[in-house]
Amino acid sequence: MTILCLSGTAMSNPGSSGVVLKEIGRDVTIQCRTPQKDQESLALRKGLNMESDVFFNIHDSEKATIAMDFRGRLQYNGLFPNIDILIKNVTSKDTDTYWCVYNKFGKPVIKNGEGSILLVVREPRTGSSVPCDQPNNNLILVLVVIGAAVLLGIIICFLVWIITKTKSLRSAKKPRRVATNDVYEEMRGTIRR
Repeated sequence: MTILCLSGTAMSNPGSSGVVLKEIGRDVTIQCRTPQKDQESLALRKGLNMESDVFFNIHDSEKATIAMDFRGRLQYNGLFPNIDILIKNVTSKDTDTYWCVYNKFGKPVIKNGEGSILLVVREPRTGSSVPCDQPNNNLILVLVVIGAAVLLGIIICFLVWIITKTKSLRSAKKPRRVATNDVYEEMRGTIRR
């Protein structure tokens, strides 16, 4: 839940792409935008793989096609291709990825527009829960203390290893030089007969 809180507070302003957190029964506005004006149609698609159409509008048409699950709950306004899509009274079934998909004139290529979001619908908060907008300083403090303890443990282990290695090198017996009485004798001049 912390990850959703962090990304939701960073990316929940209107018109941005990202994670949007809403409570059951609230409304959400998806602002589909594109800087290119030569678009043929706009489809708001739902699902990670864009498997279902929620809303579909053709450039010159005043009417739009709305999926059965969203009829009575979906409103749209704005001039094509920049359209605001309002989904009213969201339910937990509405939690999903929503994509603003544009189709260009004469080209079969589909382009994702700005405004695509991940909508997370959750139960209303109770009085005892901590809102996402307030950071949990205790969690941050615990993570910092654990990180410092791990780092200190690694440093101590390294120092103990260095000390044991240097002691073992000092205490190792050095090879002794044995004194030799090497005497060189010239034996050429004296030959015995």
